[in-house]
Amino acid sequence: MLNILLITTRGENLRAFVEGISEDPQVRLEQAAAAAQALERVRTAAPHLVIVDSTTEGLDWLEVVRRIIGVNAMANTAVVSSLSDADFHDRGEGLGILCRLPPAPGAEDAKSLLEKLRGLTGAV
Repeated sequence: MLNILLITTRGENLRAFVEGISEDPQVRLEQAAAAAQALERVRTAAPHLVIVDSTTEGLDWLEVVRRIIGVNAMANTAVVSSLSDADFHDRGEGLGILCRLPPAPGAEDAKSLLEKLRGLTGAV
């Protein structure tokens, strides 16, 4: 079972993405609206993946990813971002971020992300 945590306040805008992840019976998805709440879950539940929605108001995605790694260096991360792949790579270099997701990810993005995560973790 893969445990995934999504940090966002845009649940309605990410509905297709959330549904795409949630329809997989081997995935348990939790959501957090704030970084502090998410960091506590990273501390206590050690999710396989934390998805940070950089469009969440008041959220500095780089700082959140750094703090996640500080709490659990084994935590995988992905970021919803409007940056180009090149700009995203430049800003996030060295943080070990699994991938960048588009600002409005859909079901296909969810499927692709789960494939990458399973390839990385060896989970079924």
